[in-house]
Amino acid sequence: MAKRIYSTVLLWAIVAGALWYFRTTGAVILIGVISVFTLAEFYKLLAASGLAPFDKLGMALGGLITLSPWLTQRFGLNGDHLLVMAVIIFALRILGERPANLRVEALASTLFGLVYVALMLQYLVRIVISNPAAPNQGILLFLWLVAVAKFCDVGALLTGLAIGRHKMSPEISPKKTWEGAVGGVLVSMGVGALIAWLARNALPANLTPLYAAMIAAPIAGIGIVSDLVESIIKRRAAIKDSGGIIPGIGGMFDVSDSLILTAPLGYLLLGLN
Repeated sequence: MAKRIYSTVLLWAIVAGALWYFRTTGAVILIGVISVFTLAEFYKLLAASGLAPFDKLGMALGGLITLSPWLTQRFGLNGDHLLVMAVIIFALRILGERPANLRVEALASTLFGLVYVALMLQYLVRIVISNPAAPNQGILLFLWLVAVAKFCDVGALLTGLAIGRHKMSPEISPKKTWEGAVGGVLVSMGVGALIAWLARNALPANLTPLYAAMIAAPIAGIGIVSDLVESIIKRRAAIKDSGGIIPGIGGMFDVSDSLILTAPLGYLLLGLN
C-alpha cells in the first residue's frame, strides 16, 4: 500500500510538472507516451494469449493515431486516415509474416489495440486542444476528467475495504464489490463538483458544480467497466499485472485502463463534439 501511495503521488507530480512547464504541448506528449506504453503492455498481454500482434509497428502507428488531432491542428498534418492505412499495412503483412494459423489473430489483435487504446485515448488529446483561444481551459478539462476517473478507483478501493460485501463480478475481478462501486462513483461526483467550483472562472460556464457532479457519475461508472475489461484481458493472458514499470501499481495499462472508455464519453458529455 505504501508503494502504491508513493507511486500515485509521484505520478500526479509528473503530470502537474509537465502541464505547468510545457502546458498544452506537455499534456499532449504525456498522453502520447501513455498511449504508446499502454499499447506495448496491451500487445504483450495479447501475445501471451497466443494472438501474435504486430507490436512494434502497432505502437508507432498507435502513437501517431493518438496524437493526430494535435498534429493536424499544430502542423497541418492530416491524420484522419491513419487507422485506414494501418488496416492496409497489417493486411499486407499477414500474407507472409505470420504462420497460417495465426494470420487472422495477428491482424485482429493488432487492429484491436489501435482502436481500443490509441483511438480511444485520442479523445484526451481532443479535450486538451479543444479551445485554442484559451489553452488552459483544455488542460483543466483534461485534469478534471482524469481526476474523476482515477478518484473513482480510490473511492471504490477504500469503500470496498470498509463495507464491501457483495461481489460485483467474482469471475473477472474478485475484489470488486457493489458497495465499492457506489462509493467510487460518489467520490468521483464530489471530486468533479469540487474541481468545477474551484476552477469556475477558468472552466466553461456550463460546467457548474451540479452539472459536473451529474456527468461525473456515468464517467465513473464506465471507468469501472473499463477496469473490468483490462481484468478480462489479463485473465485471458494469465498475467496478474500488465507490467512492472510503476512500483505498487503495476504497468501503464494498470494506470490508463479507466481512462480508455472514459476519454470519449467525457469528451461527449463535456459538449466538446
